[in-house]
Amino acid sequence: MKEQPTRILMVCLGNICRSPLAEALLRKKVDSDKVEVDSAGLSSYHISEPPCDSSIDIAAQHGLDISGLRARAFTTSDFDRFDKIYIMDHYNWDLIKDFGRNDSDLKKVDLILNEIFPGENLEVPDSYQKGKNAAMLVYDMLDKATDAIAKKYQN
Repeated sequence: MKEQPTRILMVCLGNICRSPLAEALLRKKVDSDKVEVDSAGLSSYHISEPPCDSSIDIAAQHGLDISGLRARAFTTSDFDRFDKIYIMDHYNWDLIKDFGRNDSDLKKVDLILNEIFPGENLEVPDSYQKGKNAAMLVYDMLDKATDAIAKKYQN
């Protein structure tokens, strides 16, 4: 019998900058039979929109095409569907707590950079409308974090 894949969700505020980059990076690094990856936003500002231009551009520079991804809103049922939920910053943490029904839900949530800086609770800054340098910084952070996540969940 085939083992169920680990399901990982990347979450940021609008699901058009950081979380689609994290989704694409991790998908590239894992076996899709072992790890499923998705992304969502905690606001409804950008539902059905593609990632922002700076994220599309920086991804393309690194051989990733995220232009086909579309933003979706995080829902409480995501706690049931996903084994691990990575958020980008403390503001996301404050928002996602309102969705959690119990401690079991919230135990699935962690700041993504805790994978490379355990317990430091560092944030991936929001690069929305902040230009190419901000998008590159975010890409580099997420690339390192998804390396650690891929290594953790590939076994």
